[in-house]
Amino acid sequence: MTIRIDRVKEYEALIDVYEKEGLDTSLFGDRIAAIIISGEKIIGFNNAPGVRIKGEEIENGVKADVEIEDNVELPFPIHLCTGYLKSEGYQKIVFNIKAGRNSKVKFLSHCIFPYAKDFTHEALTVIKAGENSRISYEDEHIHGEGVRMISKTEVELERNARYTGKFSLTKHRAKELKLEMIVKLGERAVLELESRVKAVKDDSVEIREVAYLEGAHSRANLKSTVIAFDEAKVNVVNEAYGLGDYAKGHVECHEIVKGNADVQTVPLLRVKNDKAELTHEASIGRINDAQLIQLMAKGLTEEEATGLIIKGLLGK
Repeated sequence: MTIRIDRVKEYEALIDVYEKEGLDTSLFGDRIAAIIISGEKIIGFNNAPGVRIKGEEIENGVKADVEIEDNVELPFPIHLCTGYLKSEGYQKIVFNIKAGRNSKVKFLSHCIFPYAKDFTHEALTVIKAGENSRISYEDEHIHGEGVRMISKTEVELERNARYTGKFSLTKHRAKELKLEMIVKLGERAVLELESRVKAVKDDSVEIREVAYLEGAHSRANLKSTVIAFDEAKVNVVNEAYGLGDYAKGHVECHEIVKGNADVQTVPLLRVKNDKAELTHEASIGRINDAQLIQLMAKGLTEEEATGLIIKGLLGK
């Protein structure tokens, strides 16, 4: 890992947050392709065989290009660390990611804003997956009490490419979250999207997942799970468009409400090819009483039983 001498303290501060949150600090090792960002500065970066990362400091943020060569299968994940260690401010991040033909790669992305009180994070990620490539992208967030997050991801999958995207904001407040993921699928491409969010107090959450099944025999599965407490407001829209011959798509939305939370979920399916097939399932409700009773019968309090059920729903 190449670290600029004048930025070592910020680098060490980010590692401290990783340790406190139980995240994997080995991701900062020399074998891992990575870019480490704090505010508008590139703190450190590292390339690996078959991977080229090029970063540029821009106004209020960073722009980075990540290119994976053809026929490369990485034994370790690519680490994208975006941090902001002040309490107030604005940050803009742009990632352009290109995976070559027959490549196989996993991204671990962490957004670290532990002290934020009045902070806006705006991110755009553009991903192009070459023919027969496999990309896994896991995005986990550590937030303070006052984060306003606007995130958009655009993905293009070529023939027989596969993309798995997971977004998680379950340990900390969402406050204000606008999350949009749009994917275009080529012939026999496969998409798996999963979002898990916990909203509390007066948090505002908007999630939009969109799959354009353009290629023949393409497949997509969109899944969102949101737990809303207190006075939180949540709006989830999952869209699937059946355009290619024998394309198949499934949308699954599950929201749990506790307190005075206001939750809306909208599955939107549109078919423009009589050979395509789209399905959906959606539910909004309270925590299952039977599960509560069963756990409380084993000695748990209602609060403990509720917490355990929520952890299960969020996959924690």
